[in-house]
Amino acid sequence: MNPALKLALLLALALAAPLVAETKNPPAKKEAKTTAVKRAAKKASPAMEPVQDVAGLPRVLLIGDSISIGYTLPVRKALEGKANVHRIPTNGGPTKNGTANLAKWLGTSKWDVIHFNFGLHDLRHMEDGKRQVEPADYEANLRTIVAALKKTGAKVVFATTTPVPEGKLSPPRTFGDVAIYNGIARKVMEENGVAVNDLNAAITPTLKQHQNPNDVHFNAAGSESLGQTVAKAVLGALGK
Repeated sequence: MNPALKLALLLALALAAPLVAETKNPPAKKEAKTTAVKRAAKKASPAMEPVQDVAGLPRVLLIGDSISIGYTLPVRKALEGKANVHRIPTNGGPTKNGTANLAKWLGTSKWDVIHFNFGLHDLRHMEDGKRQVEPADYEANLRTIVAALKKTGAKVVFATTTPVPEGKLSPPRTFGDVAIYNGIARKVMEENGVAVNDLNAAITPTLKQHQNPNDVHFNAAGSESLGQTVAKAVLGALGK
């Protein structure tokens, strides 16, 4: 073969190789996007699925963080045939997130009972050492939230913040802060005539069996126990 022609063919094959490889192997960007979608689907909780109301039953809204996500399904099961149990479609986070998103979460539908909690995210320590929402701001935000909830005409129930274990946690929280924040919340609820569902007291006797090691979250049995306590509180509010 003519040396010049041979060289031209080799160059053409070399240039074509990356195109063939790209065709066989999807671009990294597409792979990353596919992986992200799969992760999001895996993380999606059944608790977030929309609820189709059963006509004639009262409507209940659960507002709270990941602890409430854990007990949402047990509450729905316990109140099946007695109430339509909805929840906000996200982790409620700290009170400052609540004040910013409450109108959207409440929507325009009628609620008969609203069971809510904020606290674990508020008392979380940030990188600068300060809490995400300091006590004075926590109280102010709670008052804003309570005022908005009462305007709905629903029976409002506040759930106390569940225990934070002692020791090093990630993200960091301080054991003693729970009592401080629950004390503030009780004061606000008492002054506004809001019922208190003491989840902290209800779960404390069985923490060793129900709370994950070195974690604020609960195992399935713990979430079930909390769910039963919440369901009783909701039924109590509906009965008033």
